[in-house]
Order: sequence, then structure tokens, then C-alpha cells
Amino acid sequence: MKAYNEMNTQTRSLKETRALAGRFIAELAKRGKQKNAFVVGLSGNLGSGKTAFTKELAAVLGIKDTVQSPTFILERIYKIPPKSVLAKHWKHLVHIDAYRLEGVKELAHLGWEEIARDPKNLIFIEWPERVADALPKDMMKIRFTFINERTREIAWR
Repeated sequence: MKAYNEMNTQTRSLKETRALAGRFIAELAKRGKQKNAFVVGLSGNLGSGKTAFTKELAAVLGIKDTVQSPTFILERIYKIPPKSVLAKHWKHLVHIDAYRLEGVKELAHLGWEEIARDPKNLIFIEWPERVADALPKDMMKIRFTFINERTREIAWR
């Protein structure tokens, strides 16, 4: 399996976050076809930037829908526009918030197995540690740290 390029940086604006999201998605696109969905775990405290990063990544993918936190509905699925240069890699951005899930059984109720099998799905899951037993061991992990009101540290591996 190809190793990921590790990244550890700080962003001080949504513009910087969008640029970082663009670099991140370009890194994923280089990986080529996968057997299953590509899963990315987003970890960090409340307000550390997980949803903001996902919003900016959705914009990079060409998604025009308003990307909102799935905290209360648990899962949101966004169609990646066919004209997006990344549509050849993925058809859907699936954004899951596992914060309110009690475990793997509740993730299964969201249709996890079917979603995770589809290689055309790009899945971003916040609070992955809550459902770690259901997630692929080789998933990409991004760690978010709140530094101050304007600054977030974002690290992936």
C-alpha cells in the first residue's frame, strides 16, 4: 500500500483551510482506484475545525450544496458534480458525525456496510474513535487542534 504524505500545519482563515483541503484531496486522488470507499477519520475537540475542513473540501470538489454539520442527523450525503475533475474518483461525499453514536451497531443503522463498500464514496467521519471497530484499519486520519479563535492545527497521516 502506498504511504501517505504526512502533513502538519496551521491555518488562520477559511481561505487557508480551503487551500489545505485542496492539497489533501489531490493527495487522495493520486492513490487511484480502491476496492472500497475511501474513509477519512476526523478527530479533535468540539470547535477544532472538523466540519469547517469538510465544508472547504466540499467546495474544492465542486459541491454547491450548503455543507452543514451532521451532528443531529448523523449523516449527510452530497453528490459530487459530474463536471468536477475529481468526479472520476468519487461520486459522493459522505459526511458522518459519530459523536452521538453509542457504538458500531448504531453506525450499521446508517447503512454503513453498503456505504463503505462503494469505491465511489469518499467518507469523512467525525469522532471516528466512537466507532473504531467498524472502520478500516488503514483509513486516513486527520487530527484538528484548536489553537485560538483564528488558528487551527491540522495534521494528517
